[in-house]
Amino acid sequence: MLSQDKINRINELSKKSKTIGLSIEEAKEQTKLRKEYLESFRSSMRNTIENVKVLDPQGNDVTPQKVKEAKNKKYLN
Repeated sequence: MLSQDKINRINELSKKSKTIGLSIEEAKEQTKLRKEYLESFRSSMRNTIENVKVLDPQGNDVTPQKVKEAKNKKYLN
């Protein structure tokens, strides 16, 4: 998870870019922070999806095969 300081900085840079604009250094920092945020988000989402088990109303496991394979691959590595 991304630290709250970094999230706050992303928001500051976003507001500044909409009002007065960013310097070249700030634009590079914004790009770097956004990339880091997206990597963190994707990792978290992937982890959530890999730990999901889908059940139908009768209680049968209907988890998609792709999710099962990803989970098995994760635990084998």
